Amino acid sequence: MSIFIAVSILLLFAILILVYRAANLNTKDVAVNTITVSSPRKALPAENITILHLSDLHLENISISPQDILSRIKGQRIDVIAITGDFLDRKRSIPRLEPYLQALHSCNPVLGMYAVFGNHDYVLRKKNFEELKAVLHKYGFVTLQNENVQLPWNGEVLNIIGIDDYSTKRSNLSKAYQDLQEGYRLILTHDPNIVLEMDDYHYDYMLSGHFHGGQICWPKPYHLVKMGKLVKMNMVKGLHEHNGRHFYISEGLGQTGLNIRVGSRPEITFHEITS
Repeated sequence: MSIFIAVSILLLFAILILVYRAANLNTKDVAVNTITVSSPRKALPAENITILHLSDLHLENISISPQDILSRIKGQRIDVIAITGDFLDRKRSIPRLEPYLQALHSCNPVLGMYAVFGNHDYVLRKKNFEELKAVLHKYGFVTLQNENVQLPWNGEVLNIIGIDDYSTKRSNLSKAYQDLQEGYRLILTHDPNIVLEMDDYHYDYMLSGHFHGGQICWPKPYHLVKMGKLVKMNMVKGLHEHNGRHFYISEGLGQTGLNIRVGSRPEITFHEITS
């Protein structure tokens, strides 16, 4: 009986190792998705806008190198690069961020690079958080914390509105919308749950992350249940619509907890906004 139990334990252990290895391999299987969203608004210039969207790098658990990213986006036209938060949550990870930012900077997006912060970024204490911001600025990223910028685009205006993290109660919609100009309104934010509180705040398109597509979806991502109302509405990844307006939830590039994925994939997304 004792030998049987020992063999059973060893067999179970071997199975767990195999499952873990398979789940870890999934973290390297990057999906490159292209989403086309049309806008009836005259505020959008006749020429399309292409946005490279990344989210949730989580540099403590990422299997994708800067070179991997560059190889997958090579040859693509890029007008805007947007990163929607959760870069890291440890000071020691900040130097690891620099090669990724340097790689993205080399893409020379026409209208620049923009970033918002997520709940994990705010784990950093004030001095370390400011160091994270400084590194982003060093490589040309504009960080937006309830702020907006207006970009001229073929005679029209592209408003990029950065709404700070909703899950840590840092969102301030009135501040983020202050002094907006007429034109197309692109929202960058980390936690997409903010969309449910934006009935009185017009936007044309929103980019977000936060859920990792569940990261472990077997049989379903039950662990997301405490992460807001969108989960209960089965909105955890991909393109969605609320009150007639579209928003996108990236599955992100990195992982939290264990460096594994089951039923989800790391994601790089191109968004083609057309008139």
